[in-house]
Amino acid sequence: MRSFLPSLALAAALVACAARPPQNDAALYNDLGGMPGIQRVIGDMIDRSVVDPRIAWSFDNTNHDRLKRLISQQVCNLSGGPCARRERGMGPAHRHLGLRESHFNAVVEHLQDSMDAAGTPFRAQLRLLRLLAPMKREIVAG
Repeated sequence: MRSFLPSLALAAALVACAARPPQNDAALYNDLGGMPGIQRVIGDMIDRSVVDPRIAWSFDNTNHDRLKRLISQQVCNLSGGPCARRERGMGPAHRHLGLRESHFNAVVEHLQDSMDAAGTPFRAQLRLLRLLAPMKREIVAG
C-alpha cells in the first residue's frame, strides 16, 4: 500500500501538468526500459488490476494478452518509442463500462506500483503519468 503523502504529491503534480498538452519524449522511452521495460510494467499493471475487487469486473470478457499488447504499444508511442499511433480514442474503448474516478485511480495506483516494482525512476514515472493524465477525461464517465 502506498503512503498517503507521496500519493498526494503525485496527485498535485498530475493536476499541475494535466492542462498542458502531452508531447512525445524520446528519452522517456529509454528511461522506461524500451519496449521490454514497458511490456513488463504494463503486464504487471494488468495482472494486478484483474484481481483487484474494485475493478476486476471491468476486465471481464477482455483478452488480457491483447490488452497488454495494445497498452504497451500506446505507451511506447506516447513515450517517443518506435510504435505507431492508434487512432481509436479512449472514449469508445471505455464508454460502455461506466467507469468512475475511483476506478481510474485504482488502475493508476497499479501502474505506479508496477513501475516501482520494475525500478522505474520516479521522474520517468511522473513524465509517463503526465502523458496519460489527459486520457482521464475520455475514460471516466460523466
